[in-house]
Amino acid sequence: MADDASFPAGSEILLLEDDLPLRKRLAAHLRLHGAEVTEALRLEEARRLLRDLRFDFAVVDLHLPDGEVLDLLREGAFSENTGVVVMTAFGGVKQAVEAMRLGAGDYLTKPFEPDQLGVAFSRCRWNRRATRRDEHRSAEPGAGAEELFFGQSLAAVRTQLDTIIAAERRLERRLPPVLIEGETGTGKSALARWLHQNGPRADRPFVSVNCAALPDTLAESELFGHERGAFTDAKRARIGLFEAADGGTLFLDEIASLSPGTQAKVLTAIEEGTIRRLGGTREVQVDARVVTASNRPLDDLVAQGSFREDLYHRLNLLRVVLAPLRDRGTDILPLAHHLLARIAARHRLRGLTITRDGEARLLAQTWRGNVRELAHEIERAVIFSPGPELDFATLGGAPIPSAGNWRNPAWRLPESGFSLETAVNEFIADALRETGNNVSAAARRLGVTREFLRYRLSGAKEPSAPPDANHPGG
Repeated sequence: MADDASFPAGSEILLLEDDLPLRKRLAAHLRLHGAEVTEALRLEEARRLLRDLRFDFAVVDLHLPDGEVLDLLREGAFSENTGVVVMTAFGGVKQAVEAMRLGAGDYLTKPFEPDQLGVAFSRCRWNRRATRRDEHRSAEPGAGAEELFFGQSLAAVRTQLDTIIAAERRLERRLPPVLIEGETGTGKSALARWLHQNGPRADRPFVSVNCAALPDTLAESELFGHERGAFTDAKRARIGLFEAADGGTLFLDEIASLSPGTQAKVLTAIEEGTIRRLGGTREVQVDARVVTASNRPLDDLVAQGSFREDLYHRLNLLRVVLAPLRDRGTDILPLAHHLLARIAARHRLRGLTITRDGEARLLAQTWRGNVRELAHEIERAVIFSPGPELDFATLGGAPIPSAGNWRNPAWRLPESGFSLETAVNEFIADALRETGNNVSAAARRLGVTREFLRYRLSGAKEPSAPPDANHPGG
């Protein structure tokens, strides 16, 4: 269980018990731990209190002089945001189980030590948050884990992430937020999940929400929760996703879609570690590690006045930028093979390969949809290809480039630089392989003399004068 067996500071607790000595003993223990306790000894009194006040927890005896607590549960008298702990005498376990079926979070069998209340409250909190996460997942299917491919082009990003995770392991609590920027389809969601799965909270909840899909009127309720009657349709209370992710990670995708008012509340949640539910009167402590993402640079949005500058500066502490696929150079091919292996396994297919013509076509694309578009194109080929060799003929484009326009227009010089010497050697190796190690034919393809090629192959220094491009090459 993720929560500690403790009493949240300032918790409002209803204590419903007709046994005066037991009630006073439990009340004293709860107050000693900083709880605000309201005592009641009859069912009717509890009904009135539940109608007029809001409680974080309720500790209730099953049997009271004027009725059964099961009646309160059947009536829906307890708010959905109230964790109900039922107390029962030996032999009353069957009724306690019925109480849990009706919405109670836990039960304790008398006699018990007051310290056991902390464990029961912890179970209530955990069950409530787990239920909220299940509701959210059912509304947003397809959010499974993805294996992230870094390659050479994202090596610097991987180093940056390792540094962030090392800092998180030192901090443990109140982790700073992370901002991920990149075009649509570059893998921001996969990166957020990778960061969670490789960090100190890997065994805690990961809650992902697409802010762009939240209507302005519902965004605050989804993120921060609400009490009964907070707005017209709020017939049931519900905790928000910040509370559901408590102890774990909350991923806010496309955070720039949130209204300025909601952005201000997100800032408060990050800086102070507290939220207030809609219709609520008190702050709720939360420790959700926040990861955010945007498909547009947030500093540009700040300049345009559409994103809060104070929130931007808070998020920009740890900023990770994902390059578009068109700028990832030859990493496109190992990425394509990585995606093919994953997609083929999902389709239960073996022996699928990408032909050289297929590789050429993949390299020739601009991939405006980035990694997501590439993955969809590979899956389409897996489904419709008549055999195990994928050539991506539907992408069009000549797989064999012409002599005057042979370089892939999507290729860019890597920012980290590259070895020209190595590149020349690779050109020579490719030419020899494609011509069956025929030196004369390879020289013609490369536009150099046989002598130049032999110098390169022997490891000697090539001639200082440029080769005669018009030499017939034998």
